[in-house]
Amino acid sequence: MLFDHARERPNELAIDDGTRTRTFAELVDRIALFAVFLQDEAGFVPGDHLSLLMGNRVEGIELLLGGIFAGQWVTPINWHLAEEEIEYVVQDSGSRLIVTDERYAPMAHRIAAATPGLRVVEVGAELDGLLAGIDARPIDLDGPAGGNMIYTSGTTGRPKGVKRAAPATVRGALDLHVQMGLNIELDGRGPHLITGPMYHAAPLMFAIYDNANGAPIVIMPKWDEAIALDIIEHREIAHAHFVPTMFVRLLRLSDERRASFRAPSLRKVLHGAAPVSEAVKHRMIEWWGPILLEYWGGTEGGVNTLIDSEDWLAHPGTVGRSLPAFDVFAVNDSGERLPAGEIGDLYCRSSVSDRPFEYHGDPAKTDGAYLEPGVFTIGDVGFVDDEGYVHLADRKSNMIISGGVNIYPVEIEQVIGEHPAVSDVGVFGIPNEEWGESVKAAIELRDGFEASDALASEILAFSRKHLAGYKIPRSIDFEASLPRHPSGKLYIRRIRDRYWAGRDKKI
Repeated sequence: MLFDHARERPNELAIDDGTRTRTFAELVDRIALFAVFLQDEAGFVPGDHLSLLMGNRVEGIELLLGGIFAGQWVTPINWHLAEEEIEYVVQDSGSRLIVTDERYAPMAHRIAAATPGLRVVEVGAELDGLLAGIDARPIDLDGPAGGNMIYTSGTTGRPKGVKRAAPATVRGALDLHVQMGLNIELDGRGPHLITGPMYHAAPLMFAIYDNANGAPIVIMPKWDEAIALDIIEHREIAHAHFVPTMFVRLLRLSDERRASFRAPSLRKVLHGAAPVSEAVKHRMIEWWGPILLEYWGGTEGGVNTLIDSEDWLAHPGTVGRSLPAFDVFAVNDSGERLPAGEIGDLYCRSSVSDRPFEYHGDPAKTDGAYLEPGVFTIGDVGFVDDEGYVHLADRKSNMIISGGVNIYPVEIEQVIGEHPAVSDVGVFGIPNEEWGESVKAAIELRDGFEASDALASEILAFSRKHLAGYKIPRSIDFEASLPRHPSGKLYIRRIRDRYWAGRDKKI
């Protein structure tokens, strides 16, 4: 466990963000000091809430763990949100403290001025000064543990805090981190690279799981595909997490740079959070070898399915089979389990807990996520084939209903995304008096291409070669840029809502 590493290899690197470093001994010391600060100086009791509003840096990990080991709920905040949205998260979470960095401190202080009882602490000199005055004591391994309450990305509405069932004790939390890492093949054998924003559950928690098993963490302050390759090579990275948009950008590097890439230490590349096209994944496996490990799940239920490269090549398009603790299946509108191959709402049965998660402050939304005790959904639609492989169709909230036919945008997006002029694409339904909805595509073009009716016709003709006629967009809008979350998810409502403005019903 983490504390074992601090005792047995105290001077070995635990975290490096390119500016600051922590050895394992320093990491555990800082975790313990922050936990004592919360309990003694800030007056927190188990079950209280705090928020972290900062960029990718070492403090994000030590403060998260310090809060959890002090029995608190800790919310890392998406700094890409508008200030109004960040204020909503802080207030909705009930945070009593927000720890921030220099970049976001002015915003944090404005939010605190509008939020009674909220304290702001800045990392750096202020936090270091506070911790320097603490009488340190070891973490009580048998004391109550808290958890991370990460907010959903809110691509279809207001984000909600997800409270996963927390272990009863700190010892249980430490054991869980170790086991969760081993479940997804993060065994601590070599450095782990954080490529995405640390407010997102996957890059943050996967790194923590790997670190619990002994891996030093290398943090990228922000994504850059060329820099990522350099770090992987020079730091001999063993494990990393990517989202599909990162793969696309890596594949757009020059032929010379891709050909020169050598990373024999890179053994496991996890990816998920958004669908990946089969063509992109094939190209990544051809380039990096069979080291891609795809997962499906969510903030709510964690990782529910897994598939390695060899298995995926034999079953392209799937997100894998259920992990031993879960059973994934599709149901119809009546909640009845569907036969193999039939598309429906995907549900996951947990053998660990009757209530693996809840939505903070929203019992109705929580109840709506469960079909029965232990059986939950995160809103995805798909099917399970006769070999048990799970296939995603789309998010239920994204489904287009045109003339009574269900159309799943992700399939259309993946086809259009293969056109050489397309940098990014979102597909959604817009009002249609005859059909209810018709299919619309919003496209961001690659550099060197200009929007025109001729190009739109070319893209539609390209789509007709690969899709049924009813799935072809009836129109295309070219956008300067599409609002995509760093996790890879598209904020489709920000585009879609333009077309539904003034209407009472949104299909």
